[in-house]
Amino acid sequence: MEEKFGDPIGAAIAEYAATKKPNDIIVGSDICEDDIIPIEVLFRKFDNMPELEQIALERVKGKVLDVGAGTGVHSFELQDRGLQVSPIETSQGAVAYMKSAGLESARKIDFFELKNEKYDTILMMMNGIGIAGTLANLEKTLEHAKTLLAAGGKILCDSSDIKYLYEDEDGALWVDLNSEYYGNFRFQMKYKREKGPWFDWLYVDFDNLFSAAKNVGLKAKKVYENNDHFLAEITID
Repeated sequence: MEEKFGDPIGAAIAEYAATKKPNDIIVGSDICEDDIIPIEVLFRKFDNMPELEQIALERVKGKVLDVGAGTGVHSFELQDRGLQVSPIETSQGAVAYMKSAGLESARKIDFFELKNEKYDTILMMMNGIGIAGTLANLEKTLEHAKTLLAAGGKILCDSSDIKYLYEDEDGALWVDLNSEYYGNFRFQMKYKREKGPWFDWLYVDFDNLFSAAKNVGLKAKKVYENNDHFLAEITID
């Protein structure tokens, strides 16, 4: 029998918005132990955001596309600052929440389906560039983003170099030789009894991001770094 998938992120958002009772979203992985996302993190305000996100929001300009907006925490902050924001999500529940909370421009649409739109800033927070899925698909993702950039526009994205997951006690790097790239992951979101489908997600180091951007006529620069986590600003070269 074919497995049915739901909207775990949307379910978690709706329940927390209604009850304020915290529960964890479980993130299953095919190569490492399950992780969790505390639902209250998705409702954080600017003062509670990591420094990287605060810096990113200060660098935003003009008309903004917020990719994978979640509950709209970044979009709400930018809207409060008077910017025109278009938040997009693939979770119907997340979009319903954003609309109910005052983000009328929120849409349920896949980033790769966007056409004939132009933005001054494309915001991809919480490793939003991970929607590339794999390193092999990163150039295609950046090429598509480039078609959505207005003249003088920029992409703001963060990611992590996760090779530390493969380092042994002596600091030597162990990598599965059968894998294309150590930052290619597969995840599945679960919330209580609801779960979504497995999906590919990319964690990319800055050097590979820089190279992929260069190959499609973009220029990436690192504007913030904290341990293995970095913020990049990408512009048309």
